[in-house]
Amino acid sequence: MGEKSLQKKKYILETARKVFMQKGFKNVTMKDIVEACDISRGGLYLYFSSTEEIFLEVLHMESEQSDDVFSDSIGDDATAADILAFFLNEQKKELLRKRDTLTIATYEYYFESNVPKKENILKIQFDSAVKIIEKLIQAGVMSGEFSCEDCLGTARNIMYVLEGLKISAQTRGVTAEMVDRELMFILKELGIKE
Repeated sequence: MGEKSLQKKKYILETARKVFMQKGFKNVTMKDIVEACDISRGGLYLYFSSTEEIFLEVLHMESEQSDDVFSDSIGDDATAADILAFFLNEQKKELLRKRDTLTIATYEYYFESNVPKKENILKIQFDSAVKIIEKLIQAGVMSGEFSCEDCLGTARNIMYVLEGLKISAQTRGVTAEMVDRELMFILKELGIKE
């Protein structure tokens, strides 16, 4: 694919992301994306064959962008506590950005489709985050920053708390104070006093 085609595909994905954020997953049609992108139907079908294909590419793009933000923002001299604080702060920002998120569309997609568990992007991302957090906690324990007897269990618990907050943010709303309170429980579990 040439540079111009790559730019067009990226434009379609970025525009489709906005459409999915507004309408969810199940209410978006190829026509909606064509109109939002102001391209021909044939132009869209040159790149994608369905809203599902577009949505999965959007999720993949989101994941890569999140990874880039994280890796670009962490210095080489960052401690385990610094990295965990940065991670939790980024999660807080996402939780408080109620409308600028794909959360509802993502849950709709997985509730509506029969995606095998091994291909479920949500599961893959969750499991990957648990492994990264577990290693981070282990590093913090080794350096004396954290106190934790079950690093894997604590990592899973962190992700379940964040997942619950994500759902609460979309259904009943959360405040910065609510998020801070839950994150403080996580930090206290690791022996960090703030």
